[in-house]
Amino acid sequence: MASTGEPLWVRSVETGREILNYDEYTREFSVESSTSGSPKRSIEASRETALVFVDLPQLIQSFMDVNQWKEMFPCLVSKAATVDVIHSGEGANRSGAVQLMFAELQMLTPMVPTRELYFVRYCKQLSAEQWAIVDVSIDKVEDNMDAASLVKCRKRPSGCIIEDKSNGHCKVTWVEHLQCQKSTVHSLYRTIVSSGLAFGARHWVVTLQLQCERLMFFMATNVPTKDSNGVVATLAGRKSILKLAQRLTWSFCRALGASSSFNSWTKVPSKTGEDIRVASRKNLNDPGEPIGVILSAVSSLWLPVSPTILFDFLRDDTRRHEWDIKAKGGQVQSIAHLAKGQDRGNIVTVQAIESKENNSSMWVIQDSCTNAYESMVVYAHADMTGMQSVMTGCDSSGMAILPSGFSILSDGLESRPLLITSRQDQEKSSDSEGGSLLTIGLQIVTSAASPTAKVSMESITTIICCTLRNIKTSLRCEDG
Repeated sequence: MASTGEPLWVRSVETGREILNYDEYTREFSVESSTSGSPKRSIEASRETALVFVDLPQLIQSFMDVNQWKEMFPCLVSKAATVDVIHSGEGANRSGAVQLMFAELQMLTPMVPTRELYFVRYCKQLSAEQWAIVDVSIDKVEDNMDAASLVKCRKRPSGCIIEDKSNGHCKVTWVEHLQCQKSTVHSLYRTIVSSGLAFGARHWVVTLQLQCERLMFFMATNVPTKDSNGVVATLAGRKSILKLAQRLTWSFCRALGASSSFNSWTKVPSKTGEDIRVASRKNLNDPGEPIGVILSAVSSLWLPVSPTILFDFLRDDTRRHEWDIKAKGGQVQSIAHLAKGQDRGNIVTVQAIESKENNSSMWVIQDSCTNAYESMVVYAHADMTGMQSVMTGCDSSGMAILPSGFSILSDGLESRPLLITSRQDQEKSSDSEGGSLLTIGLQIVTSAASPTAKVSMESITTIICCTLRNIKTSLRCEDG
């Protein structure tokens, strides 16, 4: 499936994506049809090829080490574990390694249920320059596993072919092939989930590209000084800030999804009609977050603006006062800009918000990420003294931060051209990009339970409603 072209795969003239010819697939691979009487299942199949800035041994290790794999795909993998190592493989790159794995896959919204998978992962060297990572679900596993999750979602043979292109590059051909029990999905996300985009090959590949590029910029020693406005003068300071920003985004991805192991979401009514989910959890001893009861609130909505316009608006420090309630009436000063990717949207910024009312300054660290599938703007208010020490190169692991932010997706309604043409070189105009699915996630901390927590919960839902109203007003889509 990774190397065969037509008629097994046919490229869509309208979207440019490859579509699996399922009739050809069943003929070629002698696949049995699902038994009658079993729950209705949907087949999701996709393939994507891309060049990735990473050394082959490092990439192989990222797939075979479950913790590195989870860190490489924080927006997709909410939980992962190696259940059993069946064969450890040979040599440094572990050719022939076979391991039984568990993964919980998520979207960055509690409105879409997570997917739980048990599968065998196999690593094999095909030639001097080519490797294969193959995943497949199996029928019989240990008795103590959750059998219900095995019924809902299964991996048919999936994975990737990795080809070493030298000079720190790898060509990755990714196939994602899932068989999932049909389930109810919120209407906002129905199209993007049912089309296979949400958990498809493109999502995995562009996330891999983004994370590898981030790592490359983190390790770089020749980044132009203009990227940091001269404020972050040392390489140690740059690395310390980028590391803090990465932890910020990892924490945000964990807090935003539907995984029950982290948050238990409850739908609450709002006066303005937004669909808001709330949750609370206690942090007793994690130094990376504030100690106390942490309240989270999430809301998603559709906006009639392109993802690019929405992302550029939310990450722009000169327009922060238009949506951020804490920046209203104040002046936002840019302290530092640190590039972490080739796209100008992949950047870490440090901002100071000057308040005229009480003559005080509040610092914010913001991590902006974008790829062909999804964009994120994640931020946290930070102690000024702590941030200044981080910018000089001090360790940021013990700095308590609580991220809030936004996830931005295309609505999945890909525009069809007026003419059917095989040409792929015509760029879409900005007004043909369709609308956006915006998810906002806010977190606050309160030291007490009961009455204080209740007031704080009302406060955080009010902030969400006001923030969404400000965004709609600024982008002139109040009726959206």
